[in-house]
Formats: sequence, C-alpha cells, structure tokens
Amino acid sequence: MDSIYLDYNATSPVLPEAREAMRPWLESDFGNPSSTHRLGQKARDAVEGAREAVAALLHADPREILFTSGGTESDNLAVLGVLRASGRGRHALASAVEHHAVLNTVHALPGLGFSGSFLPVDRGGRVDPSLLEESLGPDTALVSVMHANNETGALQDVERVGEACRRRRVPYHCDAVQTFGKLPLDLKRLPVDLLSASAHKFGGPKGAGFLFVRRGLRLVPLLHGGEQENEVRPGTENVAGIVGMAAAAAAACARMGAEAERQRALRDRLEAALRQGVPGLRVNASGGPRVDNTLSVLFPGVESDVMIMKLDAMGLCVSSGSACAAGASQPSHVLKAMGLGEAESQTVIRLSLGPGTTREQVDFACQALPRAWQELCRAGVG
Repeated sequence: MDSIYLDYNATSPVLPEAREAMRPWLESDFGNPSSTHRLGQKARDAVEGAREAVAALLHADPREILFTSGGTESDNLAVLGVLRASGRGRHALASAVEHHAVLNTVHALPGLGFSGSFLPVDRGGRVDPSLLEESLGPDTALVSVMHANNETGALQDVERVGEACRRRRVPYHCDAVQTFGKLPLDLKRLPVDLLSASAHKFGGPKGAGFLFVRRGLRLVPLLHGGEQENEVRPGTENVAGIVGMAAAAAAACARMGAEAERQRALRDRLEAALRQGVPGLRVNASGGPRVDNTLSVLFPGVESDVMIMKLDAMGLCVSSGSACAAGASQPSHVLKAMGLGEAESQTVIRLSLGPGTTREQVDFACQALPRAWQELCRAGVG
C-alpha cells in the first residue's frame, strides 16, 4: 500500500503546472540571466515574468519582490537586513512561536551587536496586538510575527499587528510560509512591510522562495557578490526554481477558495473522529482561527515519536511538529509558549492536509490514529 501523506506543512509534492513550467529551464534553456546574449536574456525574461506573476498575486509592485532560496533565507534577510540598515534602533521584537528561521536569528542578535526579545502568546498561541504595541520601545527597529503557525495552524491577527506597528512607525515582517497560496494576501491593504514565502510549501520546488519588501524600506544584504535582485540578494538566479514557483503560486491561488473549503471540511471530519475515538485527546489552538489544513492534537499517554513510528508502519505519514526541529531533544518552543508542559509537548501529533488529500485517505486516518493510540496504550508503550 502506498503511504498516505498528512505532512503538507513540512513540504508538498511539486504540482504538474510547476513541473511543466520548469522543464525547459532544466533541459534546453540553460542561460545565465545576467548574460547579455540571447540565451541569457531569455532567462532574464523568464525571471522577470515570474516576478511580475508573483507580485500580481500579492497586489504588489514587481520591484518589491526579491527571489531567495526559500523561507529561511527570506526570514534571515528580513530580520538582519532591516536591523543593519536601520537608523532607528538595534532591537527586534518577535513572537515566542515563530519558526526557527526567525526564532534562532533573534537569539543570535546579541552576538551580532543587536538585541532581541520575544512577545508571549496566549494558550491558543496568539499574540495580543495591544501588548505588542505596549512592548515597542524607542530602540525597536523591527517586529516579526508570523501569519499561521507551522506546528499548530494558529492564525495571528496580521491586520491588527500591522496597524500597531504602523502607529509606532516600526517595520513589520510577516512569515507567511504556511499561508501564501492558502489564504488571500492583499499587500495593498494589509499593513505588512516584509513578507516571506517558500515555494515547496505550495507545490513549487525546494530551493526557491521570495521576500516582499515594501518600497522605501532599505535592506543591507546578507551576502556579497554581484548585482542581482536589486543588489540585495547576489548570486545567479535559480531560473528553473523561480519559474516553477511562479507557476505553482498561480495554480495554488486559482484554487485557493475551493481548496480551503474542501480541506477545512476534511480536517473537521478528522478532528471529530479523533475526539470521539481518543478519550482525553486535546486539540491545540482550537479556540481561535486556524489555517484550514492543520490539526495539532495531543494523544494522552503516548509519546509522539513512538506514535509516528507506529503510524508509519501502518502507512500513514505524520509529524510531531516542525520538520526543521525533527530529532531535537528539547520540547517544542511553540507548545511551551502556549503553556504545555514538557511531558504534554512530547505527546503531540501534527496532521496537515493538502491538495492531494482525499476523503478516503482521511477516513483511513480516522480509523488508524485511534487504533494506533489504543494499541500502544494496551502495550504500555509511550
């Protein structure tokens, strides 16, 4: 039996539209976009066409889109680039539930001559925008609060967070890796100054991403080299990856509304079955808005690593949280910030759906998850 994949927040399969768009740039069209001959200029046209396509989906100016290698680079460039360019201050404020790409960058700031601090969240994993505004000091040069959490699916109130930052004239960076292609993002309306996304989360290839930087906001590059990407992100552009990302973005956004409704129905079906089949089960972040594809559940008495191996043997691919933290000895910083103890954090499973998830697959999971938990409990494992 082929495995059933419920780990779309870790990565997603490349969409057919992206594969077809990439094919020429992996085969015959191999020019360097910085070359002045016809092959180079053909590649340059492809990169700029992709930039225009991505910008249009965000209602942004193409000049506001910088191509990167993915979400981690985009997040690092946003945080460090703004701080290094800032004439205002040397402090960054981030939520306590950020992805490691932001979290560990903020942790590293003191060694780079800056400072950073973290804003607490409630038990649902959400930031209080009023507390955020109160926490902004005269030295705060950047705020970073993600859109949807990659572990729990909890959605932040991006509009209120951005408005609080605007009132204090502090640039606001939003990690939208888990929402671009899933939820509408209108950057003409949203008070967001920088926004990160990664292609492989919405059906594009790994190794491609982008950073939206609102016009007028200056960044200092992380790397030194050529003049690519407005002299902010040097290095020969990943033409195939960029073209594939733009194609995947267009396809994902075109199906966005219908897919959100379909995945929400499947997630709710799965959640209802688990609540019924697992006494004592808890759903993280269930008290507020969540991204439609994500379900984070606590299976009492059974450690997640044991549960994941059991489910894998049954043909079900799931995770305990962020793939970037897989194998880490420490409990999830996200769950800790939400008030879960270490023992509780180690019993959490993340289920994340995608365009390829079917009703039949979810029905299998509805049976397999309670059965796996019951068998492990009876065996005294966990």
